[in-house]
Amino acid sequence: MQTETTTPPRIVAPPASNGGPARGTTSVRAEPPPAATEPAPAVEPRRELRPRTLDDVLALVGSVLGGLSLAWLLFRRLLPTDGAVGFVLLWLGCFLLLYAAVTMIRHPAPVIADRIAAAVVHAGAALVGAALLTVIGYTVWRGLDALVQPNFYTQDLSAAGPLTPLDTGGALHAIVGTLIEISIAIAVTLPLGVATAVFITEVGGRFSRLVRTIVEAMTALPSIVAGLFIYTVLQVTLGFPRSGLAAALALSVMMLPIIARAADVVLRVVPGGLREASLALGASQWQTVWHVVLPTARPGLATALILGTARGVGETSPVLLTSGASNFLNADPLNNSMNSLPLFVYSLVRSGEPTYIARAFGGAALLLVLVLVLFVVARVVAARRDGTR
Repeated sequence: MQTETTTPPRIVAPPASNGGPARGTTSVRAEPPPAATEPAPAVEPRRELRPRTLDDVLALVGSVLGGLSLAWLLFRRLLPTDGAVGFVLLWLGCFLLLYAAVTMIRHPAPVIADRIAAAVVHAGAALVGAALLTVIGYTVWRGLDALVQPNFYTQDLSAAGPLTPLDTGGALHAIVGTLIEISIAIAVTLPLGVATAVFITEVGGRFSRLVRTIVEAMTALPSIVAGLFIYTVLQVTLGFPRSGLAAALALSVMMLPIIARAADVVLRVVPGGLREASLALGASQWQTVWHVVLPTARPGLATALILGTARGVGETSPVLLTSGASNFLNADPLNNSMNSLPLFVYSLVRSGEPTYIARAFGGAALLLVLVLVLFVVARVVAARRDGTR
């Protein structure tokens, strides 16, 4: 036998007031029942983009192989087309169609859309990575005969001709010229770029907005325009000879907007509380910039410098117009032509001789390695900056 219990009404004695019950009397008041709570809405389970079960893996692999077979049949037997790029694109389209059809059998429409989007993203990344690896691999393979020769790094081409074997002559003059020119360009652009970024970020005003617009526009400046500017001003107007210094100044024109733009972004993310604390302690604005803002942004400024250097080290046309190619080692940036790795590659690959072409691809491989190292260092510095915040 079940008994039902009920809550008795509370007996409340209200305070006496004018027009209320007399002192000593009580009134009965029942409390309202608690409001009924609505059930929480069901949470939709998180959809997995990657195949998790064996059926999903088999569907993915089968779609890849089926798309390959269908693309080969259409490309080779039915369509009047040719070329590796067209075949890869057709294979990708066939794969996506088959994968959507197979996924439709076991999953609802939202899962199908997620799987197709994930397949498109991964396929695009694979195509870009394959293209990059193909370029690097082909360059290294064509220049491997020159890269394995020790004299390639210790000799110039002053004693080597188009028919000279690879065991004589090298790219020393181009390597030294690249290092000298890029060092001068860094010495010019680093203080100017950081000063420009400080002016844009810390000073502000109408003129700073104009400077920012000019810097952003100059990031897309064609390299041939920078070379023509230095060639016209220094060599045509002022009469300076072709030299490594002129080439370095042309590279500086290319590197300056990159460094200034990147440094501007870095300085803007410095917390404003640091500036306010420094100013509250009695420091001036420039003391705050020098002792607080710049040390805080030092890793980001190093990344900006590396990115600008990577842009300038691979330029060819400014060096071609302002310095010119040479086959001998020249360590004096004020006199005579000074070669660089991009110009070394451009000059030799046009000769048509197998030994010169091998040396050109060897120089291109060195340039790729140099740029790759610069970008890796930039990523490492940026990772350290994010880790120390």
